[in-house]
Amino acid sequence: MDSLHPVAEVVISVLLVAGGFFMLVGALGLVRLPDFYSRLHGPTKATTLGVGGVVIASMIYFSLKTGDIAITEILVTAFLFITAPVSANFLAKAAMHLNVERSEETRGYPWEQ
Repeated sequence: MDSLHPVAEVVISVLLVAGGFFMLVGALGLVRLPDFYSRLHGPTKATTLGVGGVVIASMIYFSLKTGDIAITEILVTAFLFITAPVSANFLAKAAMHLNVERSEETRGYPWEQ
């Protein structure tokens, strides 16, 4: 069984740990934030970085292991970074259209006056 270069292993490990950290932060944001709009922010921003880090680590690993370019991981990353903000925007617009209330903690920002 061939092993990877130690620098590649460190880079892949750092990307996996950083991706896991961002996914954890996104999950905690989904659970802990007070209202729909805040909960929408946590998973779309932090989890996008988390899944992106894991997919990029996978891309590096399989590219180095097989010697081929990992086209599927590149496509997954591109679609993830394109579709997550667009879907979050659509969800926020739908919530505004349905008059979803914000919590007391998030009211009173300067742009509302």
